[in-house]
Amino acid sequence: MKLSAGVEWAIHCCVVLSQADRPLSGGRLAELHGVSKTYLAKHLQALARAGIVQPSEGRDGGYALTRDPAGITVLDVVRAIDGPDPAFRCTEIRQQGDLAAPPEECRRPCGVAQVMAEAERAWRTSLAGTTIADLAATVDGEAVRAAL
Repeated sequence: MKLSAGVEWAIHCCVVLSQADRPLSGGRLAELHGVSKTYLAKHLQALARAGIVQPSEGRDGGYALTRDPAGITVLDVVRAIDGPDPAFRCTEIRQQGDLAAPPEECRRPCGVAQVMAEAERAWRTSLAGTTIADLAATVDGEAVRAAL
């Protein structure tokens, strides 16, 4: 499964925000990760629409997590950035071309659709079982806070 680069950027930003004691600007988050400010801004807006971060304006404005990092899963971030749609979309190719099966033989999902759905469930379960707090525990929090 291929995820957009924005997913990686957004997850890293959430980990950094989990270590911050104040909101951080989109510009600062972009600098910390060496990424485009304008492209990152689009993803921070998506995180805000999903209720994961809260933007604030003013001199000390920026972004902050809306809840405890232990309550934000990696799957929450993936959905915010790439959307909720499944990675695999069955197009019923088994009903097309020279090998087409008649519709009455296609009442249940084929083996391809079944294995892809199972992989999707396993992938989403894994992402739902990992939180931003879990990821934050793998980084040097003191180094992150010193960079802020």
